[in-house]
Amino acid sequence: MEKLSKDALGKLFSSQLEDWQQARENYKALGGVKVKNYILDGFPVKVQFNPARIVSSAAKVDNKSISERKCFLCGENRPPVQKGLEFDGVSGTKYIVLINPFPIFPRHLTIPDIEHTRQQIKGRFEDMLKLALELPDYIVFYNGPKCGASAPDHMHFQAGSRGLLTIEKNLDKVNRFAKGAIVIKSNTIDAALEEFEEIYNTLPVKEGEWEPMLNILAWYEEMWKIVVFPRKSHRPSCFFAEGEDNILISPASVDLGGVFITPLEKDFNKINEEDIKKILEEIL
Repeated sequence: MEKLSKDALGKLFSSQLEDWQQARENYKALGGVKVKNYILDGFPVKVQFNPARIVSSAAKVDNKSISERKCFLCGENRPPVQKGLEFDGVSGTKYIVLINPFPIFPRHLTIPDIEHTRQQIKGRFEDMLKLALELPDYIVFYNGPKCGASAPDHMHFQAGSRGLLTIEKNLDKVNRFAKGAIVIKSNTIDAALEEFEEIYNTLPVKEGEWEPMLNILAWYEEMWKIVVFPRKSHRPSCFFAEGEDNILISPASVDLGGVFITPLEKDFNKINEEDIKKILEEIL
């Protein structure tokens, strides 16, 4: 398998969009997604209507549902048409860089471990920083097992092309929007790792879980810029509400980066600033 590089990634996108009809159609559909814009306490927020994301937003991630389905990130269960590039983690762990067929970004990657092992950032944060360094045109993100990951049973990162998430140009205002967010800026991996581990080790772990609830965004722009979002709940009350009060939204790193994803048009049409503020208050 070819190693990850800028040239190899460009060729992978070209070949996958040529050979894979589902991916081609979903990326083409991004050109027509509807977007609404808000300003929350000085922080710009987008709401995107993206029907292809129903697969992730409505994913059942309880233990019973996971045990009854095949893991879609394991090689033997992925579509034969889906190809990838090899990426070596810092500790020798191998990942495969895949085109995400249900994109939010103009270029959207899923980067699973080649082995089936549970979603957990502990021991993997250096890999995330290395990815950000090797993918300077992308923002790399991690969704915790109960924080938006639709495959909490299989370790994976995601990455999306830079420029979509409003947090990139508004990092100094992030706590006006996402209260409790922690920003790390570092010129070295060692310093970033030390600061992250200090944060990680102070966060509570709920009974029956294996890691704190959190989302992470990271990108490299002359230095590493990292945002850690400690979480207190998985999904907001509107996700479970019935009738007119229901809004099918399952916030993850992208939403906390300033782009809220609504897979249903009814929710896109009705969601407003107060809804977004309430959602954030309930999950952060």
